[in-house]
Amino acid sequence: MTKENQSAGDSTEQQEAEKWLVSAFSNKLGVNLVKRKWSLPQGNWIEIDGFCNSPTILCEAWAHIGSAKSAQKNKIMTDALKLLFASKFIVKNKNKQTLILLFADKDASMHFQGKSWMAQCLKRYNIRIKVVNLPKRLKDKILNAQQKQYR
Repeated sequence: MTKENQSAGDSTEQQEAEKWLVSAFSNKLGVNLVKRKWSLPQGNWIEIDGFCNSPTILCEAWAHIGSAKSAQKNKIMTDALKLLFASKFIVKNKNKQTLILLFADKDASMHFQGKSWMAQCLKRYNIRIKVVNLPKRLKDKILNAQQKQYR
């Protein structure tokens, strides 16, 4: 992704960390989660950070350290909607599937596990919250990238 195509809250460091998160979570589960892209019938496409066909798992990762700000909370809920859409539209086995929002930091996930309407919505639609802690090297890169973004 070129700098021009990156959103303000997206960095090469965050993309690297999200890839690591999905890989580490994949190893923890003992499944092969891979980035997957599908074409949509009316044009365009949808991409999921981590997908496994058997068992059916769809996962979106967010490499952020610390509490989520308002726009970031909206980004996470957009990821949740993407998981729901993909699970209903793309995935064939609709009965036995797991939808996961994967975080790099417990503090980043807290708003989505409490009593907020967002947390209640995620619970209602069976979207699980998981946290995988980054190794120090990646965590430091993320913190550095976040400092640059908030200047």
